[in-house]
Amino acid sequence: MSFLTKIMNLLVVGILLLPVVCKDSKAQNFELQRSQMVETQIRERGIRDRHTLRAMGKVPRHLYVPQNQRRFSYTDRPLPIGYGQTISQPYIVAYMTEIIKPRPDFRVLEIGTGSGYQAAVLAEIVAHVYTIEIVEPLGETARAILEKEYNNVSVKIADGYYGWEEYAPFDAIVVTAAAEHIPPPLIEQLKDGGVMIIPVGSPFRVQQLMLVEKKGESITSRSLMPVRFVPFTSSD
Repeated sequence: MSFLTKIMNLLVVGILLLPVVCKDSKAQNFELQRSQMVETQIRERGIRDRHTLRAMGKVPRHLYVPQNQRRFSYTDRPLPIGYGQTISQPYIVAYMTEIIKPRPDFRVLEIGTGSGYQAAVLAEIVAHVYTIEIVEPLGETARAILEKEYNNVSVKIADGYYGWEEYAPFDAIVVTAAAEHIPPPLIEQLKDGGVMIIPVGSPFRVQQLMLVEKKGESITSRSLMPVRFVPFTSSD
């Protein structure tokens, strides 16, 4: 074999291996960005729950972001996912996860599947996540990703205002869109001792992130922080 032929063969092998090398390099870059996200955006802001930190460090957020937004996957902001919806800022996802004090035996209802990212984070911690999305294309896309990655997530395309009575009561309910009031069916579907985290307020204005607690016949709520969420969409 001539020297020139050897060089040509090496070049061919190099070209064939290039996509694999690039793919591995990109995956490692996302992993590094995810690790930095957890440290600088989440842990440094006071999130301490080890289950939440582990889940945020494990779930590949870029898989839940549209292709044209993937380079921003681990930045400190919400991102558009189409149909007027967004994937929440990583810190908010972590905060809403930690505040419900998730446990491995929990059954959690999520209202507003969106990209599926919040459901994925919860699925890393709790026994089962039931998540509802009213925008069918978003729900179907999220379902395809979640069902591939998890066996403890159920996705329903429906109006989240009415919850998912079939599987109630729930240990916790996480609402990822701003409602003008707290939907009574969701309160009814909370287990005694359960909690709900929900943004409440007018659309496209500053809302309040509320923590609702149910103890027997007593329902209490308190404001946690000002937030901006997309509006809660209902079929009514």
